[in-house]
Amino acid sequence: MDHLWSPWRYRYVTAGQEPKPECVFCDKWKASPKTDEAHLVLFRGRSSYGLLNLYPYTNGHLMVVPARHVARIEDLPEVEWLELMRYARLAEKNLRAVYGPDGLNLGFNIGKAAGAGIAGHLHLHALPRWQGDANFLTVIGETRVHPEALPESWRKLRACSWVPTGPEL
Repeated sequence: MDHLWSPWRYRYVTAGQEPKPECVFCDKWKASPKTDEAHLVLFRGRSSYGLLNLYPYTNGHLMVVPARHVARIEDLPEVEWLELMRYARLAEKNLRAVYGPDGLNLGFNIGKAAGAGIAGHLHLHALPRWQGDANFLTVIGETRVHPEALPESWRKLRACSWVPTGPEL
């Protein structure tokens, strides 16, 4: 029998047993920057930040999150939307540099019906993709194998430049 070891998933399968924070994204934004590594926060901007997904689809799966607790794009002030998109562009650039993927998925799941796991707080997913990463184990066995631990992904992506360019906001 083969065994897949994925200790980071334990928090996911036991999540219903622990008290849930009011909003995990708000809590991580409000936390001290000294705890960024523990919270897998990659960068902090004026009105948005980036962090690794605790339950990634692929290695390097990160999210860009507005600091403001809103559920829809239309609820973000223009300046905050622009910053979020600048960080989305940097996420693409940095994921390409670190992981060399064949492609990337960048997108929002707005609302529970659209697949948002945290529907009350808007967030953009950015994840590298490779030809054949939806293999037999993923499609039939509904299991993904991640060859890299989250702390290692964090170290690689945290080392990237997260300074937006362009006109000052």
